[in-house]
Amino acid sequence: MTISLRLNDKDTTLFKEYAKMNGISISELIRRSVFEHIENEYDLKVYEKAIAEYRKNPVTYSLDDVERELGL
Repeated sequence: MTISLRLNDKDTTLFKEYAKMNGISISELIRRSVFEHIENEYDLKVYEKAIAEYRKNPVTYSLDDVERELGL
């Protein structure tokens, strides 16, 4: 897939310099940035779900409890 991105001169310079500083292409910079953004949003949603479940039933287990339960 090919994607076009319009940038002003200032942003273009920033992208090029950052990519050069990290030894990657602009395409790789954008790809990594988008993936990181998606991952961060996914992690936040998983956290929000987990904390909501915990608030409904605030039970915690120690490492010893878990190991005993699993027979470790």
